[in-house]
Amino acid sequence: MPNIIRRMGAEFLGTFWLIMGGCGSAILAGDQIGKVGISLASGFAVLTMIYAFGHISGAHLNPAVSLGLWAGKRFPARDLLPYIVAQVLGGLLAGGFIYLIATGKADFNIGNFSANGVGSYSPGKYRVLPGLLCEVVLTGMFLLVVMGATDKKAPAGFAPIAIGLALTLSNLVCMPVTNTSLNPARSTAVAFFAGGAYVRQLWMFWVFPIIGALGGGFIYRLLSPEEQEQHTKPQAFQQTMSG
Repeated sequence: MPNIIRRMGAEFLGTFWLIMGGCGSAILAGDQIGKVGISLASGFAVLTMIYAFGHISGAHLNPAVSLGLWAGKRFPARDLLPYIVAQVLGGLLAGGFIYLIATGKADFNIGNFSANGVGSYSPGKYRVLPGLLCEVVLTGMFLLVVMGATDKKAPAGFAPIAIGLALTLSNLVCMPVTNTSLNPARSTAVAFFAGGAYVRQLWMFWVFPIIGALGGGFIYRLLSPEEQEQHTKPQAFQQTMSG
């Protein structure tokens, strides 16, 4: 099997699991576990997939992360489209899978279906500017954690823990504002099931996280001038997983 197909398969399955963990916990168990539980579920999902697939594809699981790693000279441009396609398809499959489970309950109310929104569609009714600030800044900081934790000088084997905790923290901060995207594949996975304004606002949850991720990747390069281009090693977590 060609290497890019294996890596796309890992990104597809990893993103499926991430959406199942984050959005699935919110939709199916949100009333029981609350915002802290949902945030932890998202962090655990990304942590487990980095350990499972980090050595295969880098476990980006997020178009913004792939683009941020490209900006940070950690990922080749030629692999961006295959990765993003695999991530979005994996997310959509997870969204459909959650929908089939959720609608099996007689009194299920689809509501926002864990979709992202601003204004009247924000959980806390926050306007566009606060939503932009949260998504851009938190995605940028998330990229800094990803870049730093997977640096060859970082302690080997601990990157998944740092990244999982960073996603948990980001969810705790951003959930009241936009329902926390930071990930265009995550937003796309559920927006079409919620429909209406959630689909019309979806573009924001592609643009805002990508701006933040590109900024985070570029800033890490500025902070770490010895950072070398690694276009021949697209796996963001390979050095960490291999020790």
